Amino acid sequence: MLTPVTDADGAPFWEYAARGELRVQACADCGEPRFPPRPCCPHCQSFAHEWRATSGRGRVWSYVLPHPPLLPDYAAQAPYNVIVVELDDAPRIRLVGNLVTGPGAPLDSVPADRIRIGARVQVVFSTLDDGTCLPQWILERP
Repeated sequence: MLTPVTDADGAPFWEYAARGELRVQACADCGEPRFPPRPCCPHCQSFAHEWRATSGRGRVWSYVLPHPPLLPDYAAQAPYNVIVVELDDAPRIRLVGNLVTGPGAPLDSVPADRIRIGARVQVVFSTLDDGTCLPQWILERP
């Protein structure tokens, strides 16, 4: 699996993930959460920000099942799922990830016929070979 690319604005997201915490950036002035992380609030244009802990719970907002042809690093793993999760405590925040059976499980560990829009999910963290902790998702009711 490829390692996520980080930048200065998004680095704290990955630092919190390494500690098993799902946090999102929020404006320290107007309080609006934002993702992806960026230097300026799109609502009030403030440059002040903070990182807020989330419950790690949400629902499947959308999903796809990629099939080849894909990028070479992913083709051998296809088909697998890619889900978009709407967070309970920040409904305008949607995170992309994979639905798996547990931390470290393969990308194809959940059968495609088990994935439903609206399904309740909970974040888990899988450690990649390079030590990066990747947020992934499990069904709340397997």
